[in-house]
Amino acid sequence: MAKEGRIHKYILNDKNIVLDINTGAVHLVDDVVYNILDYYVDSTVDEIVELLKNKYEEKVIRQAYYEIKTLEEEGLLYSEGIKVEDVKYNEANIVKALCLHVAHDCNLRCKYCFASQGDFKGDRSLMSLEVGKRALDFLVENSGNRRNLEVDFFGGEPLMNFELVKELVYYGRRLEKENNKHFRFTITTNGVLLDDEKIDFINEHMDNVVLSLDGRKEINDNMRKTISGEGSYDIILPKIKNMVEKRGDKDYYIRGTFTRYNMDFSKDALDFYEHGFKKISIEPVVTSPDKDYALREEDLEIILKEYEDFSKEYIKIKKRDKDFLFFHFMIDLNQGPCLVKRVVGCGAGSEYMAVTPEGDLYPCHQFVGDEKFKMGNVFEGIINTQIREEFKKANVYNKEECSTCWARFYCSGGCHANAYNFHQDIKKPYKIGCEMEKKRIECAISILANINDY
Repeated sequence: MAKEGRIHKYILNDKNIVLDINTGAVHLVDDVVYNILDYYVDSTVDEIVELLKNKYEEKVIRQAYYEIKTLEEEGLLYSEGIKVEDVKYNEANIVKALCLHVAHDCNLRCKYCFASQGDFKGDRSLMSLEVGKRALDFLVENSGNRRNLEVDFFGGEPLMNFELVKELVYYGRRLEKENNKHFRFTITTNGVLLDDEKIDFINEHMDNVVLSLDGRKEINDNMRKTISGEGSYDIILPKIKNMVEKRGDKDYYIRGTFTRYNMDFSKDALDFYEHGFKKISIEPVVTSPDKDYALREEDLEIILKEYEDFSKEYIKIKKRDKDFLFFHFMIDLNQGPCLVKRVVGCGAGSEYMAVTPEGDLYPCHQFVGDEKFKMGNVFEGIINTQIREEFKKANVYNKEECSTCWARFYCSGGCHANAYNFHQDIKKPYKIGCEMEKKRIECAISILANINDY
């Protein structure tokens, strides 16, 4: 990559920010350094002095120039990337996480549901105890020396098969002792069936809980309806508030979805906050562009401005309430993932897989139901190894659009399922998603710069 393509600079929330793309180093710089970087690659220091002499004193320009040069010499600016052949990923085919579809059924009928209202375009079904136990055995058997394993109870709606969830948690605890493993359990639920018994069990045994609600009542009830066609907000809100109040300091997320009907999604996030929820995620809908609620490229200007505007409000709230978290504004610049993970992303199809009620294995929950992506089953293992290899090779160096994108080591190439759904190719990223992710990264870094400066 040419030197000029090795940094990304922008101004947001009153901060001049410069990213070294290959190392991930972030620099907060003054105006003179920010301006010099426009000319640094192609101009000498004397030429830059001449170009900027009407703005800054010569001494200031020269000092700033040599500060940039020092950072370059130290490998913190304009650094070179690694070679593709240096990337080796999961050669031992270790599996560390499973998404267990304990119920291919649901008690809501959300308009945008990628799972076809819970049945994944197949018959409605519940996972058996035999399949569930075998799935946990499969995970242990394929986890190598890795001790910490992750299991997400998913659907449809997993509370429709809650007795199985309980049995599998107990079984997992036995496997831990026998195999020197530790299971981190998560459950994703719409909350309709929550009661005190379920809440107490979940709060005791689940390391994380994802609670689905879209935000304001009118927004939620337009998209997330009961089987009878009524809004679900008034049913769900008191139940999930009860759960979160009882949960204490254990992890949870309220997860919403924004569509073309609520591109002012910051209002939904703030509505959650006003109801006492501190950990919030609002994801963009990904669906066929012919749907009336689908996000389109012409909507991007509005959406990106919404992220920027929300980042300003978020900074204000964070300065008085450090516990407020918006998932897409979280970023770790100190101890991020290793280089390989920055290149390959989520691990779908290799380290992470989804298990259907029948025990079939798919690269992730969003591929379930598409027979082309069936990898095998928990009884016989991985049969279609070609799918696994394709996903392992779907990294930022093998995706043409990613190879020149400044955000590639932050998003790791984006979502494979979104890429496939829009382009029938897991190596061709979903453009709308890319633009939103880049803006979220810019916002997240600017937020850190302001919070740390407080």
